[in-house]
Amino acid sequence: MQTHEIKSRLVLKLGDITKEEVDAIVNAANSSLLGGGGVDGAIHRAGGPAILEQCRKLKGCEPGYAKITTGGRLRAKYVIHTVGPIWYGGKDNEPEILASAYRRSLEVASENKCKTVAFPSISTGAYGYPIELAAKIALKTIADYLSTHPEIEQVRMILFSQNDFDVYSRELREIIGFD
Repeated sequence: MQTHEIKSRLVLKLGDITKEEVDAIVNAANSSLLGGGGVDGAIHRAGGPAILEQCRKLKGCEPGYAKITTGGRLRAKYVIHTVGPIWYGGKDNEPEILASAYRRSLEVASENKCKTVAFPSISTGAYGYPIELAAKIALKTIADYLSTHPEIEQVRMILFSQNDFDVYSRELREIIGFD
């Protein structure tokens, strides 16, 4: 796949992921899948009790993996819950686990015929992953997946702060030559 084709399918956006109209939004969850702070809490609050009800049946999720539930009251049909790594200085397989969280989320999206997916910046909040390092991994993993999976029409990275948006924008230019 040509670089320009990936450019048109990978979008950066400053905003609130709970308001995205996509087939699936990805939740940066904790391993219990029972809600928490940050984006996890916001998704559970906005989506309502149906999400938590289905999460209870999933019996948790290991870091680097992903599981799917209804979107509840969200505009998205599904929520793909993934658990990123807690940052321990990069010496505890954090890069591999983070890449796996993005890749497995996209695989779950493909398996469930989702054409549009919105991601937050996984592990960069309470889990402390440095945003510059996380952005490189996220964007490279997503671009690599899109290059061999035409069924995913668009991936949106929804960044909550201007700083995060700026970091992702710089990394995207470096990785695949975005202007």
